[in-house]
Amino acid sequence: MRSVTSASSTHDRTAHIEREGFAVLSQGITPGTADALLQALAPMSEEAATPQRRGGVRNLLENVPAVRDLARSGPVREAAESVLGPHCFAVRGLLFDKTPDANWKVIWHQDLTIAVRERRDVPGFGPWSEKAGVPCVQPPMSILEGMVAVRVHLDDCGEDNGPVRVLSGSHREGRLSSSSIPGWLERTAPQDCLVPRCGLLVMRPLLLHASSPARVPGHRRVIHLEFAAQALPGGLEWHARV
Repeated sequence: MRSVTSASSTHDRTAHIEREGFAVLSQGITPGTADALLQALAPMSEEAATPQRRGGVRNLLENVPAVRDLARSGPVREAAESVLGPHCFAVRGLLFDKTPDANWKVIWHQDLTIAVRERRDVPGFGPWSEKAGVPCVQPPMSILEGMVAVRVHLDDCGEDNGPVRVLSGSHREGRLSSSSIPGWLERTAPQDCLVPRCGLLVMRPLLLHASSPARVPGHRRVIHLEFAAQALPGGLEWHARV
């Protein structure tokens, strides 16, 4: 298994994400911004640490003004715009943390759902689900191909912290069946995305990714922001838009 360090220039980053489906940026937000975010998220971080929450809290864009400001901030906007262009906007925010009480494992998967304001039956959208009271749906591939996630690390994430692992290039194959994943693992070496505190991980939602439980459980707080650049059809609306 290989570990990944950072991409350099904006041009290199864009090309790397198109080819590999992700990029690690070792320099992102400032330590002062990270400290302020940790303070704003303290109540939710305690909630995320419970076994019931499995280390995750949703709806940050709606509930935490500091996270909305983060989505508008220079380093995060620059990362999203390098993939989607200047008209992109944030549509979802989540908090992930791994602690001794919530040290979870995530199997290989693609991120296939989006959050919307209300359910509307539109061709190509489905199946439907609900997460934290919010309607979620699997959209057509064209929607997911026009999105990118920017993960902001508020703690160091090394090899012992259960980092995200990715299979490079898998985002270019569209929606993948679970039966195709073993083949990907046979021909593609998983890469660990090691991200320092204040760094960013930029990744396409269709990229196959997973994570193992932390070998040394401690805080691994990550703000996961999803960006899009187009309106939804048929009267559907993104649940959040920043």
